[in-house]
Order: sequence, then C-alpha cells, then structure tokens
Amino acid sequence: MTHSSYSVHPTYSVHPTPLGDALVVTTAEGLAFLDVLDVSVGSRERALEEIGLLLRDVPTPDADDPSPVAAAVTGQLDEYFAGDRRAFDVPLDLRTVDGFVRRALEAIGEIPYGETASYGEVAIMAGSPGAHRAAGSACARTPISIVVPVHRVVRSDGSVGEYGGHPERKRHLLDLEASVIRNSAAV
Repeated sequence: MTHSSYSVHPTYSVHPTPLGDALVVTTAEGLAFLDVLDVSVGSRERALEEIGLLLRDVPTPDADDPSPVAAAVTGQLDEYFAGDRRAFDVPLDLRTVDGFVRRALEAIGEIPYGETASYGEVAIMAGSPGAHRAAGSACARTPISIVVPVHRVVRSDGSVGEYGGHPERKRHLLDLEASVIRNSAAV
C-alpha cells in the first residue's frame, strides 16, 4: 500500500535503549517517528499497530531494508545514552505535524542539552505567548521523542510532568544529561 505523500515506504527498526525498546520509523526525508515501546501493551505487534494508528499518514513500514537514516539514528541514540552525544544530527521528517505544534517542536529543538524550559517559555519561543497548554499538547503529540528533546520541557514550578504517562523516563533523560554536564565540568 502506497501513500501519495511519500515517495517510498518508510522503514522501521526496533532498537534497545536503557528506557526500553525504541521504535524508529524513517522515510527518505528523515526520522519520522521515535518512541519507546510501552511494555504494558503486551507485544511488539500490538505496539506497532497502535503506533500505526498514531501515524495515520505513514504507510506500513518495511523492516527488510533498514535505511541509512535509521542506522544514523540508532547509532546516535547509543552515543546519547553513553553520554558521548549532546545533539542529534539527523534529518527530521515532521510532515505529520504542522502549525503551532510544529513551531513548538522546532523551538524545543533549540533548548540546550542539560537545560530545561517551561511550557510557557516554549510557547513564547514558538511565537504564541500564553499558549502554554498548547505547548504541553505539542510535547504530548510529538512523533519524535528524545531526538526532539521534549523531555527538557517542564512545568512552570520545575516539576517534570507526565511525559506520556512515563515521568520516570523523563527523569532518567534529565538525570543523564545533568550527570554528563557535571562529569564534563569536573574534568
């Protein structure tokens, strides 16, 4: 099945991370989806089916021929979790988001490694002061976690928030970045 907005079928891979297996979906244009599979779903197949529902405009991926973008993403994920990478250098395919959500996600990409910004600050960065709830929705709806560092967006009181029902994942990512910053300052 081909989707008219894609020149080729996306490909996917499932890659282990310290947070669990991450589903990586790429197109010819770049990384289109990245999220840690929820083990409570019960099976990889069911998780992939649910991800497909989230990515309504993305046709079923073909796992037989992993893309060079997927290889770059998984390699950079490994470097990130090892504390050796502070910024991802892969093309993003954000065609499944537009408007404020896209502007917010692009603004979030500018939050420096090891730092945080509030939802209100993200709204301002995205050009819509006062749209802090919409910034929260953008974080919740992001098709690309970790690489688009929505984990760096916190509540105005500094608390982490829900992070898609997994605040422990967000805390892990924030702690990882803080640890890398501390260790590099100590050297």
